[in-house]
Amino acid sequence: MLKLWKWVRSKAYLIVPLIVLLAGLGLRAFDPGPIKQLRNLVFDSYQRIQPRPYLNPQQGPYGVGVRIVDIDDDSLEKMGQWPWSRNQVADMIAQLTNLGAATIVFDFVFPEPDRTSPRMILPTWAQAVEQFPELKTLATKAEQLPDPDEQLGGIIAHPDVNVVTGFALTMGNTPRVPVLRASFAQGGDDPRYFVHKYVGAVANLTVIEKGAKGNGSFNMVQDPDGLVRRVPLVVGLKREQPKSKELSDQFELYPTLAAEALRVVQGAKTFIIKASGASGEQAFGEKTGITSVKIGRLEVPTNREGEVLIHYTENVPERYVPAWQVFEKGFDASKIEGHVVFIGTSAAGLKDLRSTVLDPALPGVEVHVQLLEQVLTNHYLTKPDWADGLEIVSMLIMGSLLIFILGVVGALPAAVVGGVFVAAAVGASWYGYVGPRLLVDPVFPILVATLIYISSTVIRYMDTEREKERVRGAFGMYLSPTMVEQLAGDPEKLQLGGEMREMSIMFMDVRGFTTISEQFDAVGLTRFMNKFLTPMSDIIMERKGTIDKYIGDCIMAFWNAPIDDSEHAQNACRSALEMIRRREVLNVQFKAEAEQEKRKHVPLNIGIGVNTGLVCVGNMGSERKFNYSVLGDDVNLASRLEGQSKPYHVDFVIGENTEALLQGKFASLELDLIKVKGKTKPVRIFTVLGEEDVQASEEFQKLKVAHDALIQSYRAQAWDKCDKLIPICEQLSLVPTLKSGHGFYGVMKERVEEFRQAPPGADWDGVYVATSK
Repeated sequence: MLKLWKWVRSKAYLIVPLIVLLAGLGLRAFDPGPIKQLRNLVFDSYQRIQPRPYLNPQQGPYGVGVRIVDIDDDSLEKMGQWPWSRNQVADMIAQLTNLGAATIVFDFVFPEPDRTSPRMILPTWAQAVEQFPELKTLATKAEQLPDPDEQLGGIIAHPDVNVVTGFALTMGNTPRVPVLRASFAQGGDDPRYFVHKYVGAVANLTVIEKGAKGNGSFNMVQDPDGLVRRVPLVVGLKREQPKSKELSDQFELYPTLAAEALRVVQGAKTFIIKASGASGEQAFGEKTGITSVKIGRLEVPTNREGEVLIHYTENVPERYVPAWQVFEKGFDASKIEGHVVFIGTSAAGLKDLRSTVLDPALPGVEVHVQLLEQVLTNHYLTKPDWADGLEIVSMLIMGSLLIFILGVVGALPAAVVGGVFVAAAVGASWYGYVGPRLLVDPVFPILVATLIYISSTVIRYMDTEREKERVRGAFGMYLSPTMVEQLAGDPEKLQLGGEMREMSIMFMDVRGFTTISEQFDAVGLTRFMNKFLTPMSDIIMERKGTIDKYIGDCIMAFWNAPIDDSEHAQNACRSALEMIRRREVLNVQFKAEAEQEKRKHVPLNIGIGVNTGLVCVGNMGSERKFNYSVLGDDVNLASRLEGQSKPYHVDFVIGENTEALLQGKFASLELDLIKVKGKTKPVRIFTVLGEEDVQASEEFQKLKVAHDALIQSYRAQAWDKCDKLIPICEQLSLVPTLKSGHGFYGVMKERVEEFRQAPPGADWDGVYVATSK
């Protein structure tokens, strides 16, 4: 079980993404509301980027235009407040018929009698007639006046008038059932299984409704976010007294307003609904829903609920004719003639405004009109039957490919492949929208692929962080922080092996350590050395150096590995100079401590050697224990140079390779050309007195001129000239360690005397053979 758990943990970056993929496939098959809403938002963005271009349907293949007679604010101001009297509505129908309207469609309902009709007014006169009998005659005559509702019903029922009335379906009980003017035929599964179903209605007065050529529901479908994206062509209304519990007996099919307008304008009688299981429809035994509704000559593709997705246009003022203008002399009849005319309102006060993809307050009547325009111009946005399958297959392919790439080559190539997939999916989806007007969702496959990528990347990141913590815990006390972080970032470096690299190596040793150690016991000596080595180590690491090891009272360090450092020689010398300065500060501190502890204070002196060359660097050791270290002749030379700091009476010695890399930015002086122990080839050695500020000073420049002249005279065996130059150099010396007696120039004075007594010979090349390490 433990082995299984370890295997699962090691493969979690593959197993978790696979679970995500399977969950995504299941979620897509179930298609819950949030996924649908996400898909809607994508298609909404398409419409906002490129809405449907407006085309007057009269110029389309069927030659039928669509217009809105708008009861706008101006019309209400000119013609009176709403609701208008039935006589005004009758006059509107008559005027539109005279102007040549093909069909007149009401986007509102007349559920109550006209408040201006005699039968509504006379009951309020009863008390007045009792008090004033002379009004009885007037009341009698008023009873004989024609009823406005009957007059409107008569106009609507006229053979030359084509009117479609509207009603609203509700989920509450209804006192009046709408009149059904059309018949329905169906192929395949019963459409009642799929359409939106209601139990009640707000219908027109019977006297108005009975003469209408058509009667349709103006219900629309609002999504959870409140937007109207679809309009059904067919809905279901629960029958008052169903004959049985069969769905066909429970609900009656009714057309919606736009569908009924299309039927009436064509003079058709029947709606033919094609659903799954119909001839030519492949459903493989599944009730997949409605596929189309045929209205006269027009076959309208729908989704499974019998809805049409509205492809909205931007605002088109041409659609609208203010109601008051219809009665004006000189009105352009061509705006009405041959058109299906919807009578509706854009007045905000009448509260028939709908939120759509492009407009948060679109008049409801325009939604019906835009649907009619799409049908009459054969312009549909459709989601093909194969779209769901394509989305699932693309998700499966992309998800599997990502998991494979993540497991084999890592996150970056997977991100590139994923980016290509995203671009291809979005591009194909956009092309489907702007070209054949097919809606294929790119978002959910992209979302699942993204979750796969993120889950695998996060798991790999967590594994990497765990490995980094392991490395930090194992090596943080032994290596520089830079080295630790590099190892944490690439644990594979913790393997045996190395590389050849130009590096600068430093050795720093404490002089007179034996005398110092005699002042302490073991605990005290350890504490003292830690106080000294800690700041020295910090100086090195602050300047990009890596501590190789501590050898008793000696520090070995190097630069330019593992982190590249183009100024490794300069950083090594800066570190050495700062260590010399810090030594003085520490000596003051150590002296105060010695006086407080009543023991002898021995000043702490150091010698530093730095050399630069091509060395081997890497993890050296056995498979069980190894150190990141350096090997090579130039490493050994650095150690020898540190040893030469004592006989030359300087704190700091560098090799000629290091001096060449300082590029004249440091105050360096040549000391000698020597053969160190274990080397057959002589090397030039230098000391460094300071950085750029010292190098640029007038005092150093004067010293360097005199010093270089001394070295040249020495190698030319001009001993008398050396005697003259040594006092000058001593006088110009910037540091005490160069002065006669106990400094470098004292060493040179002794050496000149020796060679004067025992000349080295005419063939002497200026090389001094070191006798100590």
